[in-house]
Amino acid sequence: MTELSGAHVLVVGATGVLGAELSRQLAAQGARLTLSGRSEDKLGGLAEELGEAVVGRVAADLGRPTGPADIAAAVYGRELDGLVFASGVVAFGPATEVDDDTLDELVLVNLLGYMRLVRAVAPSLGKDSFIAQISAVVAESPTAGMAAYSATKAGLSAYGKALTLELRRQGVRVLDARPPHTETGLATRPIAGEAPRLPQGKDPVAVAGRIVSAIRDGERDLASSAF
Repeated sequence: MTELSGAHVLVVGATGVLGAELSRQLAAQGARLTLSGRSEDKLGGLAEELGEAVVGRVAADLGRPTGPADIAAAVYGRELDGLVFASGVVAFGPATEVDDDTLDELVLVNLLGYMRLVRAVAPSLGKDSFIAQISAVVAESPTAGMAAYSATKAGLSAYGKALTLELRRQGVRVLDARPPHTETGLATRPIAGEAPRLPQGKDPVAVAGRIVSAIRDGERDLASSAF
């Protein structure tokens, strides 16, 4: 079991639909939150909603060279009990037609920025702390028309599995969550291409609840079939 009451948790991607819901549910469990997202206005609104549960916030973009360092600086010198990574962008289109700018942004935001962030904040993670990274079902089942996006999510999942082994001695548990398509609106905001017709997605409140339960209960792997 992971005690969330009083735990200091950094939530990256807190201004997204799923990230905001995770923040709400963590706050309801008594966690103290440092929130990060790209929009200062949205961060301010969420911080106002969550009140005293929020102990810090930082507007930063993982796709920018200084983004990971800016987020890490916001928690520098304070012990972290958890890191939740719920940031991401999506793109659609044939693999042979995705341009360089789209590829760069997908890799920077979904994977490389996170890797740099983990490198920076890992020393602040104490014994019995956790990392919860939110991947996607496409990490398990790469999808045509989403090859580059699928690759970044599969890379994220693989990175988490290796982190589990590397950080075990430090006392850090890594949870890799791969939820099915969820109604976050992300598919309506691609950085390139147009989403195919998608089935009704999962409720983000329920998805966030399952992830928070997995954090609390000490789970390490949350496959798409677990939602």
